[in-house]
Amino acid sequence: MTEKESELLFLLSQNNQKIISRKEILEALWGENDYFLGRSLDVFMTRLRKYFLHDDRIRFESVRGIVFRVNFPE
Repeated sequence: MTEKESELLFLLSQNNQKIISRKEILEALWGENDYFLGRSLDVFMTRLRKYFLHDDRIRFESVRGIVFRVNFPE
């Protein structure tokens, strides 16, 4: 797992079961909201989904281009 993937996973875990906007994530991890960074965010989310593919307890949800939510077991 890369450093940026770890940072994203940590940010999502801090917001467990809460909706977090794409803009909030981009500004927290990269300090800006840019189209190309948004595409990078999509790649990172795809990678995280693959890492946890076989763990049915963890679910990454998204509304395309708007928000994300992760559900970790409590």
